[in-house]
Amino acid sequence: MDDRKVIYYTDELHDEFSTFTTDPPYIDGSYDYERRSGIKRFMNFFLYRIVMYPIVVLYALIVFRQKIVGMEKLKPFKGKGIFLYGNHTQPLGDALLQTRLTFPRRTYIIVHPNNLKVPVFGKMVPALGGLPIPDDKAAYKNFLAAVNGRVTEGNPLVIYPEAHIWPYYTGIRPFVDTSFLYPVSLQAPVFCFVNTYKKTRIRKRPKMVTYIEGPFYPEKEGSPKVNRKLLRDKVYARMCELAKNSDVNVIEYIKKEENNG
Repeated sequence: MDDRKVIYYTDELHDEFSTFTTDPPYIDGSYDYERRSGIKRFMNFFLYRIVMYPIVVLYALIVFRQKIVGMEKLKPFKGKGIFLYGNHTQPLGDALLQTRLTFPRRTYIIVHPNNLKVPVFGKMVPALGGLPIPDDKAAYKNFLAAVNGRVTEGNPLVIYPEAHIWPYYTGIRPFVDTSFLYPVSLQAPVFCFVNTYKKTRIRKRPKMVTYIEGPFYPEKEGSPKVNRKLLRDKVYARMCELAKNSDVNVIEYIKKEENNG
């Protein structure tokens, strides 16, 4: 558990407070987003289903005592491609716990290239559905094809639009609408999920309750630029409401200007 009691920030859009730092790998046009070879497909299945998912369940129940509210909202969309947008409050937890939301369907998730350098776990990220953000035009073309392909095939794709990790933060930070271009272009349903934190009588670490809401649909008429903002605003407003279910602040976040710092 994060031992920090207070964190001072200056920029809600760009400040990063993960305790893990590294030089991320450069993702160029040679990066294999598709992983279609026989051995890679086997590793995808083996690592995701046999190795990691049982660990994820134990991690969720033992470490966070996670409860998920609203999974029934996803059932009518079984076999259909959807996007899920969540708040970014756990360095490892956000990468793992999102897999429980749509089980037994596997999720794909857009990740920062830093995740590929996490000790032990990093090498498994691609097999677990991680799609690292590209660094050049050639990689972006392959990345976009992978995003569109996975959703078109009927898979859930997870995005953390806040982009930066603020451990145990109980609000929703403003985020840009760039990533909402994906569901707008595919006319795909969108859901949001918010991890909230609840007091417990016995343990220092709060209980995590995850709320799922949706679906939200992109507008069919109008420009993509306008429609992605409209969709972002609907999702952001609902996430802010769901975040109010937290009842404990593990870490206090203070803007430096307010502290004269």
